[in-house]
Amino acid sequence: MTQIIKLNTPDQTMKLGQKLAQLLQPQDLILLDGDLGAGKTTFTKGLASGLGITRPVKSPTFTIVREYQTGRLPLYHMDVYRLEDGGGEELGGLEEYINGDGVVVIEWSEFVAAELPDEFLRIKFERNDENGDNSRVATLTAQGSHYEKLLAELGEV
Repeated sequence: MTQIIKLNTPDQTMKLGQKLAQLLQPQDLILLDGDLGAGKTTFTKGLASGLGITRPVKSPTFTIVREYQTGRLPLYHMDVYRLEDGGGEELGGLEEYINGDGVVVIEWSEFVAAELPDEFLRIKFERNDENGDNSRVATLTAQGSHYEKLLAELGEV
């Protein structure tokens, strides 16, 4: 199941994250893919806001994992770009995060594909500069019945 959403502004990208956050539960896994600057961290800021996290959200590029414990659910935000040459084992404990008490968001998930479970929600962000409006297109793809239900509940954004 796939849903395509045009996002005209960074604020709309954040609102998508806020809306999705209302539907999330422990052990939900969100994979974020797209070029640098495509909207992955902006979306995660919205997701954190929707979970009630007030601490500023920063890209975890150099730390690999940032943990936010103060919301309705904990948020584990991972950026695995630095694991491009394999090295998913460097992430250590990925399974513990995924089977834990919070929501896991992984940017650049293709670099740890072998360590991922079979079910997840993948969101691919792409620039849509054809009209010079600097908008984005988010393609949400549900893998597994739980995430198909989640997308159906998300509805129109």
